Amino acid sequence: MTISSETTGRRTKRRGNQHLTPAGVKVLETASRLFYDLGIRAVGVEAIAEQAGVTKKTLYDCFGSKEDLIVAYLRARDGLWRSTLVKHVNGQEGPAGERILATFSALHDWMNERNRRGCAFINASVELPDDHPGREVARDQKTWFLAYLEDLAKEGNAQAPAELAAQVLILHEGASIAGSMESVDRAVQRAEQVAAILVERSLTA
Repeated sequence: MTISSETTGRRTKRRGNQHLTPAGVKVLETASRLFYDLGIRAVGVEAIAEQAGVTKKTLYDCFGSKEDLIVAYLRARDGLWRSTLVKHVNGQEGPAGERILATFSALHDWMNERNRRGCAFINASVELPDDHPGREVARDQKTWFLAYLEDLAKEGNAQAPAELAAQVLILHEGASIAGSMESVDRAVQRAEQVAAILVERSLTA
């Protein structure tokens, strides 16, 4: 069974960044790198425009405000993580339990390539005020991931798919934080080992 990254049913809607001009794409790419590497509040529109090679007017013409650019950054990262994860899991042939565990190898690759400073959505939630629309994007991302894990658990006829999904999500979050802070060696692999025990118990109970 192939599970799509698109939102359906109880899953929240994900809005993409559409119809960007080449200048807009450059601004978004630059802002995404700076926001993630340096922090959202530490980076001003002047620095983004300068490094993107555009004027501040062009930046505002494309995105309206820094706040809207933050939202665009988080939506773009959300879309990239979803497509990366789903492609990785769908490429895993085998029983559902192995597909659930494949989310950890996807996380391992993601952290090595794009996530060295930890989860961008958690980082953003710490920086942004409660009423910022970027926090909604971050919450939606976690809601989607939990639903995706639950679908994988249901595919394997888990005894309590919602509970298994919640447990696996917590392991993902902990591994991402511990791995990025280097507080635990081989954090993702160790989280996967714990998940394997939970999956085996749930799918064979």
